[in-house]
Amino acid sequence: MNKITHRFYIGSFFAIGIAATVYLLFNGYQYYSSPLEDRFFLSQHLSLKPSGTLGHGIGILGSLMMIIGVAIYIVRKRIRRFSNLGILKHWLEFHIFLCSLGPVFVLYHTAFKFGGIVAVSFWSMVAVVLSGVVGRFIYIQIPHSISGQELNMNDLNSMTSELDNKLRNETSLSSGIFREIESAFDPALYSRISLAAGIIHIVTEHFKMHSFSRKLKSDLKSAGLDKLHIKETLKTVKSKIIISRRIGLLRKMHNIFRYWHVFHLPFAIVMFVIMFIHVAVTIVFGYKWIF
Repeated sequence: MNKITHRFYIGSFFAIGIAATVYLLFNGYQYYSSPLEDRFFLSQHLSLKPSGTLGHGIGILGSLMMIIGVAIYIVRKRIRRFSNLGILKHWLEFHIFLCSLGPVFVLYHTAFKFGGIVAVSFWSMVAVVLSGVVGRFIYIQIPHSISGQELNMNDLNSMTSELDNKLRNETSLSSGIFREIESAFDPALYSRISLAAGIIHIVTEHFKMHSFSRKLKSDLKSAGLDKLHIKETLKTVKSKIIISRRIGLLRKMHNIFRYWHVFHLPFAIVMFVIMFIHVAVTIVFGYKWIF
């Protein structure tokens, strides 16, 4: 999947998610914003109530999306037979899409009214989604190859050496600018601080890197370099900075990722167990959809 295809791939997820959410919101705004005791008298009640045609349907769809999203990612990641089936990063993105839009459908299925044991499943689902956002942030801080395999310190050091050689030999950076990059974005800066401070440093570094890139771009223009050369130099410098940051945070991110699994997995299990109980109870009591 090339860069343009990948952008279309991700863009389609955003387009589908936004379109579906906006449609459900505008289609049922009057119903969802009405008091519970008044909803029975609205014309949309038979369609949008949890057991209604649309309400029940999006509940089924949302549940299936979450089940499929979790299942296919686990299969792709854990079963060696499927290790060559696409890039793991792309499967993760598909997993995130299904497990983000699925809960939205489930929320509309409840008609924003939930209680009892179902409420436990709902808030577990919320915890899973929120922790998933955090997990995604942690995941991208841990370097991976194109195929999705984690890179070790030797791989990272080798990449750093290649970038250093490229900056010295293929760009017009002065030794002063090179030393400035080395000191401002030294991996040791991260190894000496706590994880919380490291995360704050990542945010501040984002703005610091933009400021540094603007200054560097101005210096390269003054040196008479053409646009293509400037673009390639800035790209290499950015790669160097990102690799330096990931080397410094590698051990911390591995540790926090282990703790993240301890938090994320139990909520996911609780959510699915109660979901299956809920489905079984509705079937026993005769609630059916269009079949």
